[in-house]
Amino acid sequence: MFAVIKTGGRQYRVVPDDVLEIGKIEGGVGTIVQLGEVLVLGGDTPVLGTPVVAGASVAAEVLQHKRGPKVIAFKKRRRKNSRRKRGYRDEITVLRITEILADNAKPSIGPRPKKEKVAKPADDGDEAPKAAAKPRAKAPAKKPAAKK
Repeated sequence: MFAVIKTGGRQYRVVPDDVLEIGKIEGGVGTIVQLGEVLVLGGDTPVLGTPVVAGASVAAEVLQHKRGPKVIAFKKRRRKNSRRKRGYRDEITVLRITEILADNAKPSIGPRPKKEKVAKPADDGDEAPKAAAKPRAKAPAKKPAAKK
């Protein structure tokens, strides 16, 4: 089953477990958000919305909030000694689609549990010891210059 959703003025075709980057939306990292503007529900019998499918939504887990690549807007007018350089970076939210819902259903799948980092075991001296650092030789002291 797939769905076509609209968010941030753009349309996306999504299936469960898709990861996509959209314009920034509200929601903390690890929470489930519902996207309500579903234009098409696909499957065995596709349902087209007029303009949206009534009672349909898409549940997604917020993975990350980040900033997009830098975009430079440079304007120059020839022979006028006029230049303007502006840049910006879009705010982006990374989502993982968890499920596609119909008939005003609520999300049943919660956020995935975070993986815990495994601590590396301490070395018991099985490996060969590293070479000891050689002591540096001192530079000879400078002698004061003789007076004439």
